[in-house]
Amino acid sequence: MKQILCICGSASENSSNLELLRRIEAAFSDTYGFVVYDELRNLPLFTPIRLKEGGAPSVQTLKQSVAAAHAVVISTPEYLHNIPAVLKNALEWMTESGELAYKPVLPITFTPAPPRGEYAMRSLLQSLTALKANVAAELPLYRSEMMDGNGLIALNEHHTELLRQALALL
Repeated sequence: MKQILCICGSASENSSNLELLRRIEAAFSDTYGFVVYDELRNLPLFTPIRLKEGGAPSVQTLKQSVAAAHAVVISTPEYLHNIPAVLKNALEWMTESGELAYKPVLPITFTPAPPRGEYAMRSLLQSLTALKANVAAELPLYRSEMMDGNGLIALNEHHTELLRQALALL
């Protein structure tokens, strides 16, 4: 079974991006083994000096998780027309060590409604390109299209099929 690491790009403990990743895990757990990583807020700030020192245990855990996965799914909101600082920080920790090099990655922007997420996707793609990741597809998703009557994220047939096809590319 292909192991997929799902990284929540939000610093919020009640992130809708984390909820989305949990819904994906539940919907496709019969096909893939998922590990959901929601600890970006606990990583120390990247600096070249800290990189030379090897980084904190939390950095090593992230790097090991990425290295062990067959593929990575990153779901991120958009903050100020960009990816959140915690996600950029995490990616910077892998600059020299190369855990994402040639690894299949599915970037997802999960924002309130279109056109939100477009700038974050561009920013994320630039970082993934610099890290030599193998971007399988780009997937913009919107809460306005995925909320059920109780205010929870629901995967309808359309979204399930989109995700099935995107995950198959990994």
